[in-house]
Amino acid sequence: MADHAHDRWREDRPREALSAVPAAAVGTDPIAAIATAHGRAGIGVVRISGRSLGAIAERLLGAVPEPRRATRAVFRDARGAAIDDGLALYFPAPHSYTGEDLLELQGHGGPVVLQLLLRRCFELGARLAEPGEFTRRAFLNDKLDLAQAEAVADVIEAATETAARCAVRSLHGEFSAAIGRLVDQLIELRMLAEATLDFPEEELDPLDRTDARARLERLQVGLADTLARAQQGSLLRAGLNVVLAGQPNVGKSSLLNRLAGEELAIVTPIPGTTRDAVRQAIQVKGVPLNVIDTAGLREAADEVEGLGIQRAWNEIRHADLALLMVDARRGVMAADAAIASELPSRVRRIVVQNKIDLTGEPARIEEGTEGAAVFLSAKTGEGVELLRQLLLRYAGWEAAEESVFIARERHVVALHRAGERLQAAAGQSTAPELLAEELRLAQNELSTITGEFTADDLLGEIFSRFCIGK
Repeated sequence: MADHAHDRWREDRPREALSAVPAAAVGTDPIAAIATAHGRAGIGVVRISGRSLGAIAERLLGAVPEPRRATRAVFRDARGAAIDDGLALYFPAPHSYTGEDLLELQGHGGPVVLQLLLRRCFELGARLAEPGEFTRRAFLNDKLDLAQAEAVADVIEAATETAARCAVRSLHGEFSAAIGRLVDQLIELRMLAEATLDFPEEELDPLDRTDARARLERLQVGLADTLARAQQGSLLRAGLNVVLAGQPNVGKSSLLNRLAGEELAIVTPIPGTTRDAVRQAIQVKGVPLNVIDTAGLREAADEVEGLGIQRAWNEIRHADLALLMVDARRGVMAADAAIASELPSRVRRIVVQNKIDLTGEPARIEEGTEGAAVFLSAKTGEGVELLRQLLLRYAGWEAAEESVFIARERHVVALHRAGERLQAAAGQSTAPELLAEELRLAQNELSTITGEFTADDLLGEIFSRFCIGK
């Protein structure tokens, strides 16, 4: 097949994707926003994007700045009075972040002066940018694909250094390139499959069943690898919700303090001290964990404690993992077993036998049919590192950082669905029509990741969660 035939398979998708986007959504009317964080700072940035910003630049700055060069300028109001004194950077289309004319005004970072400058932009015809609208325009103008655009927000929101580095790799296109390689293999298989349907009597290279099976198997292996790396990235992005549960006075608050490395929760020998959930984000080898300490689970002594226990069960129902804490001096009692029986079936659990400093037992992990138990002392820290290792294992963290993509739940779902389509295709190797259709559907699933097939309502959902000014 000629190269242009391969391109034709790709060209089908962007046209269909963009046709779903209303013309107004791709608008080039000028938008403006403060691009730096709220509050006082040494420098503040106002960003303007749109078509033909020359007139706005002349009235605001007195002249259009030289492209891509920081220019000292006075920002002026309608009467010509100075609003601020700073730097202006002008990026003419299409060589800008958004693909449109882009003007960045860097001035002093006081909230009042930035608002005055933004108001002047509105007077000159710009409107306030919606959340994520600059990046959305970059996507619609083919400066970024959708996975890269989402990585912009992930870089900003990264909770750990590992997450930040992985998000930058996705921003630079490593995740998109992996998806592109899978799509290329799918296209080659589709071309062969459909060639046998379109030209059954021509002397084309037939779709050899053995070769098709081998190609399909290689594709499935590649997709499984990409899925595993994306799942690790999804974990890095969202973290794992870990709730500390158990009877009063078993050391839940002490363990939270030990994991966090600081005194966050009040610790006393009085049962029922913790009345409300205490949350703390920690990281273990770069993996974010959201740890929640809860009230001790028992018959409430008063109305306030009852509310705390009710909230504890609510946190447990929404957790990914429950650490069921017990006193190692007593072991798992009937009350502990009752709590374990009430845990939702989808919530995994680890039994934490605390207070080994009082029993003289060694720190260790014991594996059983019901799961794992770790013996430790939250007071002295002995065995806590074993718990951290166990948390990573239960989180599913296996990959080396350098191989991980920052990914979102929708990416993981799309990869899962593509895998299901490939599995269905493997069962249709003797029916070229059905094989070709399953391959087409698998390609569509992968294309939603980079935005080649994307509904406009999904775009709205994605970009609405961005910062204003980005």
